[in-house]
Amino acid sequence: MSKIGKRKIEIPQGVKIKYENRKLIVEGPKGKLELEISPGLDLEIKDNQILVTKKEESKKDKKIQAMWGTTRQLIKNMLKGVTEGFEKKLEISGLGYRAEMKGKDLILNVEYSHPVVFSAPEGIKISVEKNIITISGIDKELVGNVAAKIRKIREVEPYKGKGIKYLGEVVKRKLSKKQRAGK
Repeated sequence: MSKIGKRKIEIPQGVKIKYENRKLIVEGPKGKLELEISPGLDLEIKDNQILVTKKEESKKDKKIQAMWGTTRQLIKNMLKGVTEGFEKKLEISGLGYRAEMKGKDLILNVEYSHPVVFSAPEGIKISVEKNIITISGIDKELVGNVAAKIRKIREVEPYKGKGIKYLGEVVKRKLSKKQRAGK
């Protein structure tokens, strides 16, 4: 039995929910999100709460059991996204490493022979302030994927710590051969 799946989800003020043909549509002040509900699951919407339930014929199905808690959490993230939104911050460190915005494109100068251009997908807002890149949007999965793609352009190397990392991420440093020989 899923501990997460059996919990009810409170619907915040100002959020409209529509559920028909296995599709949940959540609309709030920041935007609109859609989610396809698995065939073995069902939603009960009443008293400003959502409850994800399993259909009787699929109670023993392990895949449906796994999707039960996941679906509940996805719905909770949708509700948070359309009311508050999500945000990830990346930090650029390294001599001569820079980031700037040109329209919707992020231009990165990160020790390649050419500047790297990253176009923001629909629904994502990117802003740059000094060496901090802020990615924000209403879809938690999309915000995380965009942040991971930008980080992958130049991951932090363990010897000097140069590259793009999540704000607050701790990178385990290694000693160079020269430093090891000096011990």
